[in-house]
Amino acid sequence: MQEHNRLLSGDILIDLSYHQDDIVGVSGRIFIKAPPEKVWKALTDYDNLSNTLPKVVASRTIEKKNGAIILEQTGKTGILIFEKTVNFRLKIYEEYLHRVSFEQVSGDFHVYQGEWLLETHREYEGTILHYRAKIKPLFFAPPILVSFVQRQDLPGILSAHKKRAETNTFCH
Repeated sequence: MQEHNRLLSGDILIDLSYHQDDIVGVSGRIFIKAPPEKVWKALTDYDNLSNTLPKVVASRTIEKKNGAIILEQTGKTGILIFEKTVNFRLKIYEEYLHRVSFEQVSGDFHVYQGEWLLETHREYEGTILHYRAKIKPLFFAPPILVSFVQRQDLPGILSAHKKRAETNTFCH
């Protein structure tokens, strides 16, 4: 209950964990004052993510087949002079208004998989957007650095989805 109160008061909650083989787990949550349909639209507007999300340089849908979406993205990761451009393709599965799961099929990570979850409750008007992922880059980056970058970047990504869903700025 305390977590919900923190989210409702505007906090962005970030948790990090360390797994075998230097894999970093990251999760984040944010409350968005918008119905799940608007949050879903912000989250799944794949071809416009580079216009709305920080550090996403390019994002485009490559194909839609057998219930899966292949998304190609280029992004920036790292801090200060240690920033690096990363490229990857994700296979995405959608469960409308509930979950978007993703896993890298090619690119600059050993492991990059996770999900976005939309949670609604009758007690308040809005949606809690959850993000969970496991990450391990192909390039050398100690887990402590990966976790630091995630702790720095994820609030901005969650806030950008919140702003887009709440202000209804869609390119469609």
